[in-house]
Amino acid sequence: MAVREILKMGDPRLLRVAQPVAQFDTPELHALIADMFDTMKAANGAGLAVPQIGVDLQLVIFGTDTVNPRYPDAPPVPRTILLNPRIEPLGPEEEEGWEGCLSVPGLRAVVPRWKRIRYTGFDEKGGAIDRTVDGFHARVVQHECDHLIGKLYPMRVRDFSQFGFTEVLFPEMAGVDDD
Repeated sequence: MAVREILKMGDPRLLRVAQPVAQFDTPELHALIADMFDTMKAANGAGLAVPQIGVDLQLVIFGTDTVNPRYPDAPPVPRTILLNPRIEPLGPEEEEGWEGCLSVPGLRAVVPRWKRIRYTGFDEKGGAIDRTVDGFHARVVQHECDHLIGKLYPMRVRDFSQFGFTEVLFPEMAGVDDD
């Protein structure tokens, strides 16, 4: 369909709390989701929240069928369309991992996330989704759903000595995060 402009950190629209999706399986929703996948693919993203393209709805997409150049060592995550998501941590354990964001290009940081979660919500047709996941899959879901509550990953960083430019932290990835 179309590659949309991705909003960058500093744009106040990224700080809004998104509204629930009220109508499923509409032509407008399908077109929006197609644009999201085109935009995510063009930016080599592992996920995308619709507020990142300026739309104020609770909708995220994530997953890839191939190795992602931004996360070359990450295990595959199933391609998912998730509307009106809810996340429940399954235990108190957190794990730290490096994250980047299409709205914060060229930077990476170590971010703590729940190690194991259950997420629920709906697909684009209104079908229920209920999954229990851990590791990178759990990290991606939490990262994308943060966009729905107006949070960007730098707001979760605890140790700013582990925050910097991708090209400095990971010279082998120079140019990968430059959107």
